[in-house]
Amino acid sequence: MAGMPQPQSDLIPGCPRHVAIIMDGNGRWATQRGRPRLYGHHAGARRVREIVECCPQFGVDYLTIFAFSTENWKRTQVEVAGLMSLFRRYIIKETRALVESGVRVRFIGDRLRLDKKLIQMMNDLEVATEQNTRVHLTIAINYGGRDEVARATKRLAKDVADGNLSPDAVDEETLPRYLDTHVLPDPDLVIRTSGEARISNFLLWQSAYSEYEFIDTLWPDFTRDEFQNLCAAFGGRDRRYGGVRG
Repeated sequence: MAGMPQPQSDLIPGCPRHVAIIMDGNGRWATQRGRPRLYGHHAGARRVREIVECCPQFGVDYLTIFAFSTENWKRTQVEVAGLMSLFRRYIIKETRALVESGVRVRFIGDRLRLDKKLIQMMNDLEVATEQNTRVHLTIAINYGGRDEVARATKRLAKDVADGNLSPDAVDEETLPRYLDTHVLPDPDLVIRTSGEARISNFLLWQSAYSEYEFIDTLWPDFTRDEFQNLCAAFGGRDRRYGGVRG
């Protein structure tokens, strides 16, 4: 991403403004090649760079990626430790390029279980990129949709108990203000790679009216062209949000 190229715009009519991706299939990709699962995760991290780079060309303003779920702690200690090391390496390697390329980075999820060094690196990257507006990249680490809603509800309940919020004022517009994503628009399109057709506890509240694409491609094989095709296909969808066109 260093010196992110600025090619001629490839803006897509009707392109989704916010795309969220469940980046699945890294481990299987590596296994198919006779390599350790972490080899696939490193390949997947390189793929993130390519997809981030093409977002402004297509017209995608917000990209949210699912990097590590609250359930991923169940994996082997070796894989979890390797993923945490990969996150640290990603931040070290990409910070300068992200800053120079106009990418604003945010992290969502419960940071309390992460090690202090990684938390500090995440905080520093958010501060270093907070003035950027070209692409808004949100990385979900130790994130789970149910966990997010539970944490948001606790904060909301505390405000009610403290007298800062009336119970009668709570409606479906209230809770989103307490979610990790409160500064982001809801995703227009959610993509899941690797052939699995489930949402895996990702952005449960926010994706209520998102369009979904479940594709067979393993994440390390997910290309710019495939991303472009999915964004273009989104532009042809009739989104009625429960209503009926006249």
